[in-house]
Amino acid sequence: MLTLRSARPDDVDTILQLVRALADYERLAHEVDADTAGFTAALFGQQPRVFCTLAEWQAANEPQRAVGLALWFYNFSTFRGRHGIHLEDLFVLPEYRGRGIGRALLLDLAARCEREHLARLEWQVLDWNTPALEFYAGLGATAKSEWVLHRVTGDALTHLAARVTHESPTPPRP
Repeated sequence: MLTLRSARPDDVDTILQLVRALADYERLAHEVDADTAGFTAALFGQQPRVFCTLAEWQAANEPQRAVGLALWFYNFSTFRGRHGIHLEDLFVLPEYRGRGIGRALLLDLAARCEREHLARLEWQVLDWNTPALEFYAGLGATAKSEWVLHRVTGDALTHLAARVTHESPTPPRP
């Protein structure tokens, strides 16, 4: 039986385990430097800015266990003038796939969008992840291939931020 619920502070270790399992699946384990302190602060600090829905599965005569998650945050559409949801990670342990768990997590977020009158639900998918691409297309999602993701991180972010003191904008002329 499937249960969806909001994550609680005592779920942080489980969330981190699921994120690491996702990173392994995506061949990105080398990029994970998240820890429980970071997730605790982000999800359960004074002003949480990211949220997590856990999917728990309980088979007959077995304890209930977390087998998937949706980690998400609010974004904003300037063209629509309303917030939306960005799904950062959707993951179901491989041995639990095909049971409707990922679908249930997405439907839950879609229902939240409708309840809160949000403009959109969006996410990114690795271009080689054919099962995920087909899954999402089957739910009516459309790929936005005309948009190219850009990212500044690590040393590049540090160097870019340092430029603020060296490259001040020129004041406008009167």
